[in-house]
Amino acid sequence: MATPLPADRLLAALRAEGVTVVEHPGWRSHNRNHTGAWGPVTGVMIHHTVSSGTRSTVEMCFNGYEGLPGPLCHGVIAKDGTVHLVANGRANHAGGGDPSVLQAVITETYADRPPAPREHQGSDGAVDGNSRFYGFECINLGNGTDPWPTAQLDAIERVSAALCRAHGWGAKSVIGHLEWSDWKSDPKGFGMPTLRQRVQTRLAKAAAKPTPGSGKPAAPRLQPFPGTSFFRKETSSPVITAMGRRLVAEGCAAYTVGPGPRWSEADRLSYAKWQRKLGFRGSDADGIPGAASWSALKVPYTK
Repeated sequence: MATPLPADRLLAALRAEGVTVVEHPGWRSHNRNHTGAWGPVTGVMIHHTVSSGTRSTVEMCFNGYEGLPGPLCHGVIAKDGTVHLVANGRANHAGGGDPSVLQAVITETYADRPPAPREHQGSDGAVDGNSRFYGFECINLGNGTDPWPTAQLDAIERVSAALCRAHGWGAKSVIGHLEWSDWKSDPKGFGMPTLRQRVQTRLAKAAAKPTPGSGKPAAPRLQPFPGTSFFRKETSSPVITAMGRRLVAEGCAAYTVGPGPRWSEADRLSYAKWQRKLGFRGSDADGIPGAASWSALKVPYTK
């Protein structure tokens, strides 16, 4: 059992494992902590969404739906392997489950699968899983035929390994929703024992981003810092557009229109939000990019 990771450490753990992360605006303070405990955490739970489309699924998981308010997980893993963070704290994803499964996860003493669950949300012997598990919803129709792309499975592996590594857990701290509640069937389309084997293999190695030729997606090429003077004149460049899109993805947009290729006051205000998010203050958060904040933004390379 462990204390939940604060937002910055959660984000750092995912990125250190090579996960491509998009921060949904407001995720750092979005939770259900007012309804019950959050922690101590014991593991990671994997789900499928029974939905398609990244944008609509992320919004659903952030907001919830009638009868089940959001957030519905901590992150949404898209088909392309991108992980969209939507919550930090208690989330409505696990519900009630079997205490024998919880104990098996805590001790990591089971063989290839935890004991078969015999409890569910509302049953007499159920225990609260929302307080004990990080939850990740994976975009899939859950019909057994909707494919699981390699990039998505790789991201599930990396997310699971990142949290296990951060807390000192083994791969047996990663379970599927179907292994927690006898009412559930997710994730459907791949086996949790195989996923745990992949996670354990990854944990045996140092955390590292994928490299070309390794069989994993190569890390994207990033735009070098163009220098402060680049932003102190009437610059028009696709680099500005790429920067603006990253600011939007990081929840730091101050645009009414755009972003576009010409450096503008909206760009400066957006970038100032990014600098403050990184912890810069005063003149260091004036909205003019510097080398350190630019490196952290990870602007994709553009010609």
